[in-house]
Order: sequence, then C-alpha cells, then structure tokens
Amino acid sequence: MLKKSLFQLHWFFGISAGLVLALMGITGAAVSFQDEILRTLNPSVLHVEKQIAGVLPPAELVEKIESASGKIVSMLWVETDSGNAARVIFTAPPGERRGQMRYFDPYTAEFMGDVTGQDFFGLMLQLHRFLAMGDTGRQITGACTLILVFFCLSGLYLRWPRQWKSWRAWLTLDWKKKGRSFNWDLHSVAGTWCLVFYLLAALTGLSWSYEWYNKGLTRLLSDSPQNERVRSGRGPAPSGPAPTADYAAMWSSIYSAAGPGLSSYNVRMPPVAGQPATVFYLLKDSPHDQARNQITLDPVTGAVSRHDRYSDKSLKAQLLTSIYALHVGSYFGLLGRIILTIAALSMPLFFVTGWLLYLDRRRKKRQIKDARKGLEQPGSDAPAWLIGFASQSGFAEQLAWQTAGQLQAAGLPVKVQPLADVSEQDLRDSSNALFVVSTFGDGEAPDSARGFERKVLGRAPSLESLNYAVLGLGDRQYQHFCGFARRLHTWLGEHGGKTLFAPVEVDGGDPYALRHWQQQLGLLTGQAPVDTWQAPSYDNWTLTRRELMNPDSSGAPVYLLGLTAPSTSSWLAGDLVEVLPRNGAWAIEHFLDGLGIDGRAAVELDGLAQSLEQALASRQLPENRAHLVGLHAQALVNALVPLALREYSIASIAADGVLELIVRQELHPNGSLGIGSGWLTEHVPVGGHISLRVRRNSGFHLPNEAVPMILLGNGTGLAGLRSLLKARIADGQQRHWLLFGERNREHDFLCRAELEEWLINGDLARLDLAFSRDQAEKIYVQDRLRESAGELKKWLADGAVIYICGSLQGMASGVDQVLNEVLGADEVERLIEQGRYRRDVY
Repeated sequence: MLKKSLFQLHWFFGISAGLVLALMGITGAAVSFQDEILRTLNPSVLHVEKQIAGVLPPAELVEKIESASGKIVSMLWVETDSGNAARVIFTAPPGERRGQMRYFDPYTAEFMGDVTGQDFFGLMLQLHRFLAMGDTGRQITGACTLILVFFCLSGLYLRWPRQWKSWRAWLTLDWKKKGRSFNWDLHSVAGTWCLVFYLLAALTGLSWSYEWYNKGLTRLLSDSPQNERVRSGRGPAPSGPAPTADYAAMWSSIYSAAGPGLSSYNVRMPPVAGQPATVFYLLKDSPHDQARNQITLDPVTGAVSRHDRYSDKSLKAQLLTSIYALHVGSYFGLLGRIILTIAALSMPLFFVTGWLLYLDRRRKKRQIKDARKGLEQPGSDAPAWLIGFASQSGFAEQLAWQTAGQLQAAGLPVKVQPLADVSEQDLRDSSNALFVVSTFGDGEAPDSARGFERKVLGRAPSLESLNYAVLGLGDRQYQHFCGFARRLHTWLGEHGGKTLFAPVEVDGGDPYALRHWQQQLGLLTGQAPVDTWQAPSYDNWTLTRRELMNPDSSGAPVYLLGLTAPSTSSWLAGDLVEVLPRNGAWAIEHFLDGLGIDGRAAVELDGLAQSLEQALASRQLPENRAHLVGLHAQALVNALVPLALREYSIASIAADGVLELIVRQELHPNGSLGIGSGWLTEHVPVGGHISLRVRRNSGFHLPNEAVPMILLGNGTGLAGLRSLLKARIADGQQRHWLLFGERNREHDFLCRAELEEWLINGDLARLDLAFSRDQAEKIYVQDRLRESAGELKKWLADGAVIYICGSLQGMASGVDQVLNEVLGADEVERLIEQGRYRRDVY
C-alpha cells in the first residue's frame, strides 16, 4: 500500500511540478559559470593588467571612485592578485533596495565600462529563484524544491532493485532496450546517477526559499546560533542618516586580521549610520571560493567587534558558511561545478521520460477497460476459475480480462483479481487458476505483486487440489527473462499444484505466443477461441507515386507515397501499415566490403533460394563485423536477425483506390538514411515492390455518431488526420476543426491546396495553423489550442471528439497539458473514458 501511494504521488507531482523543475534546472545551469562566461564576453571590461605596485588600498580606491562618479560606495569587492576588475555597488537611491553595480580597475580606479550579458544572467537568476514572479514565484519554486526532495527519496525506494548489492543493477543503462523499457531504464538509472546531486542542490537551495528552513539550518549547524544573523532582505529598506567610513582604519583592521595571505576582500557598508560594517575575505590557501572569513567592525574607527575565521569553525559550521558553494558545486572544486551543472541540465530528461511513461500507462488502462466490457464478476460463493494478474504497465491486466472473456464465452464462471488481493486461502479454495503475470526489470515482481511474493510465496501451503497455468510476460533484453513468472510456477508446483499445461512466455507482446495461450485455453474448455489472433501475411504492394511535399524546406524532406495492392484490399480511416523495409544496395555493398564474400553467392532464406545480396536486404547489418569475419555466405545470413517492421499512418481512404503515406526522411549523423524512411523515399524505385500489411488501429477509428471532430497534428502526423477527414467528407459531414503545425508556411504547408479547398468548400469548419519558424517567438499547435480555449469548450459541449496524431515529445504532450489546464484533469480523464480523446503518437 505504501509503495502504491508513493508511486501515485511520484507521478502526480512529476506531471505537475516537473516543468517548473526542468526550468529551474536549465536556468540554474545557465548561471553556473556566469563569471567565466562574462569574462570571456567582456575581456576589456572584466580583465585588468596587473601592476607590480599592487592594488590601491581601499581608502584611495574608494576616494577616486566616489570623486569620479559623484556617488557613495556601499560595497567594494577587490581581488588582490587575480587580474580581475573590482566590483563596486553604490548606495541605492531613496526607495530602492540595491544600488547600481559597476566595475573599476583596482590598480588605477578607472571605470572599465558596461558588461555585455549581465542582464541575461540576471533574468536567468530571477527565473531560477522566483520564476521572475517575485514572492509568488518564490513560493512556487520553494514548493517544487521540496517536491524534488520527495522525488529523490521516493524514487530511490520505488526502484530499489532485488540485487541491490550489485552496482550494475543501480548504475548501468542498457542502450539496446526500446520503447517503454528504455524510457523506464533511462528515468530510473539517470535518476540514480543524479540523486545525490539533486538532494544536495535542493537541501541547500531551500535556505533561499523559506525563512523557517534557513533558521533551522542555522540552529542545527552553527557553532553559536544565538549570535548568527539569519539571511533576510525581503522587508522594507531601513531609513536613517547615511553611514560614514574611514577606509584607512578599516583597511588596517582587515590587513591585520588577514595578513599577507589575503586573496580578496568584500567590504559591505551598513544601510544607515550607527551600524557595524561587514567584511568578508578569502585567503590564498582557502579550500574553496566560499570559505570566507568574516569581520564585523566599526566603519568609523575600524575597531573589530567580531572575527569569525573559517578555519576555526567546526565542520558543520563550515558547511553552513559554504551553503552557496555546496549548492553550485564549487565546494568540491571545478569538477564539482561541472557535475552539478550537468545534473541541472539533465532535469528536463526526467520530465519528458516521466510523461512518456505516464501516457503509456494511461493507454494501457484504456485497453484494460475495453477488455473488461461485457464481463461480470460472479458472486463470492460461486465456483469459478481464479484469474490472477500482476501488471506493471497494464498489459498483463488487459490479457487477464481477455482470458476471462474466452473462458466466459465457453460457459465457465470466472473471478478476476489482482495478485495482490489473492491470499493463501484463495489458492487453497480454488480448483482451477490461471495466472497472467509480468516481470518488472531484471526478474523482479511488478510493484503491485511484491507483497504477494513476500507474504504468500514465502509460505508452504498444501495446494494439492489446485490445477493451474501461467502466462508470463517479459523482455528478453533482460538476463532473467520472465523471472517472476518462473518463480511463481516453480512455487505452485513445489507445493502440490498440478500444471494444466506448460507455462507460456511472451517476449514483448509476441502475438504467436499469445495465440498459443489462447489455443491451450481452447483445449481446456473444449471450445476454440472465437477471436484467435492470427498475424496477417505481408503482400507486395507497388509504389506508384513518390512526390516531394516540402521542396526547399530547412527540415528533412517529406514525401507523399502512393501504393497499390496486388489484389483487392481495404482499410478504415485511422488504420496503420506495417512495412518490411529493405537495405539499400550501397549499405549491402559497404557491409560486404572486407568480409571476402561474393554478394552473388547462393543462399537459402525462409526456404527460398536467392543471392546473398537479396538475403542481406532484409537483415540487420551491424557496424561491428569482427564476429562475422571468416563465415561463409549461408552462415553469414543465419547469423543476422531480420529487420524490424516500421509502422506508418495511412493518409488516404480505401475509396481513393490508392494507399497513401506521408513519410519524412530520417538522416543519421553519418549521412546515411534511416532504414524505413530511406527504403520508402529513395531506395525502392517507383514501380518497385514494398512488403506491407494493414493493421487495424481501432483506438483511432472514427466515432460511430456524426459528432464534431477536433483534429490536432504536426508534421507527418497529418497523415492519420487526413484519412479521417477524407472519410468524413466523403460521408457528407462538415463539422471539423483542424489544428496543424510545421516549420514554415512557404515550404512546409503539407497538402496545402487540399486543405484550403476543404476550408473554402466548408468541409473544414476551421483551420488553425502553427508555423513555428515564421516569427521570432516559436508557435506550436498547443499554443493555437490554448488561444482558442473558449472555442474548444464550445465544441466539446456539442459532443466533439478530439484526435491527435504526430510527435509525442513536444506536440502531443503539449496538447495534453493544455487540455488539462483548460478543462481540468477530471474532465480530460472523462473524455478518455468516453472515447472522446484519441491519440496516435510516436
């Protein structure tokens, strides 16, 4: 229960506070090396020529500066031997808290000029601390910083691996993983790498957000908290007569206290007369740039009332003095600053991956609800087949309900429940049980089933009356594939359970393994499954058209492809195609170069005789070929795995007589084209054949009723929306609102003539466009939707259905955020449950 609650809070805070934390991370990183960047940008202002005679004493320096400027110095910061300009802050004008800052040559007191870039870094610091919103922003950033501490601690607890003693389990990232597995791995492993640095930044940063926290740190760490002055500065500026100063007397006290090892000093005058001045100074052998010593003295006489040496303090008091150095990493030297900066720049990574995982869970929950339709749980006293599931992402739960549907269709009562709710007594009372369980990570039980594994699998009940079967879901990228399912199967057998049939293990949703499970259930019930999954075969479609849609675009080329089927074929608007891509001739030639094998050599692949070149066209060609050197042609083919299929949204309707795709070329850093896009847009000739099959995408089909439609997409995401529009227009319906985005109107307005014609004819009631590069401030689809919040509510009140097609990162997540802002999370969830918010994103 604790883990589930922590998980819910973790993702809820992630999707609400994650964006602010990402902004704080980026802006914090921007100011990390502010001084070095400013010195690089302003060498003639911030660098001075060192002189043998040394810097001017403060009395002479201040006298010259005040004489030349006509202003009173309130703060003077001088580095005695660095070659950097001295910083001066003048007394603030009446009603203002801080005066003007200027840079002077500490050897001559000459004004060095204005600094370029200072306003930018000032803005970054304002955003970092207050979101540039004053005290309201301070409260927001403070709350988000507290949430960051919660993220670190809850994330550590939630990802605690079974093999916690292995550093690899904690810190290594498997780059071979894909999809949700990779996103989870990236989120958790990168989070572990950054955890200590985020905790350090958060626990120190809170001292600027909350007075109570600052006071608490002072009491906890200071050697004499009753004498410490807690940082303030938010109240009104004190009023009174201006202070007077004898800088010669103060300098005598400073030098006496610091000695010849003085590296820099910072004199801060009191705001009004009668108060002491404060001097911070660093020694040449100081451990870091914030290991400051502090002198409190009378600005008129120079008499020292208090002298706090950094070296005399206890470790905890040194840490209190070094709060800022700890926050930015300079406490640990240059390496510490670099590491903290990289960690800060990584903050958006967790916001993005967290959203991807969140959206995936929502999709799985929707599929589970669909699978439950029509199923009723029997009463508690009814004899029933127990179907227990343990799911991490929702797929196992979906399959459990589909399994229940197959048994119920055969007339058998079923009882479906999470494994977390299955007790030892439930297992004893059941005669027949089916377990659909996923494995999380490298052999671990899903979070929801850890309690079951600890409480139930740790016991030794007699299960002699139980007949069972196990369906395990896993990922072969992990060493302990289906580890939890195997442990469950072994435990059930060891305690008397009798297996109905051998466990079925599914790798990444393998349809053939799932079909085998359905067939085994059919043998048990004596009734074949009504809807047995069968993978459709690929057909050789002919490429009849290839048209460049964005000539002269600054982005990658986008092509409209037309394909015709070898026989009668049909599909519905919103469906997808699965394409088997092929390697181009150049890639095959490059791969064979150096292997010493003739590409014309005869080989056999899938029972068909063909040349090696033909066979390699359908195989993944690894860049590292060392393990393939010396193999003969057939062995080479056998050693390579097939190319993975590629999915594309269909951009036309069956009535068009041609299946159309909108495909953007993907260009790799080495100049080569992506496998799928390269094959479709360049390598296969017009008139050539492409192996593909149509796949139903029922979650993106048209609504059954003639309700209004709001369609949002960017780039090649227009494809799926175009097919929906074509189908509705062919049906005589016109209440459609399209929001589309790309780079530039002149070059990237895909299907422009068609869309404008639909708008003129009334087939499109509204067309909102977002061309991000046509103005200084980038505008995206989600921005257009936010601008039309009132219209959005009116359309939804009329029963409109929302469709999104395009990139998940950026557009789709941005639209989702706007919908939640405008409608509220509960309303968005209701739209999803009603099937009125549908997404086909990639």
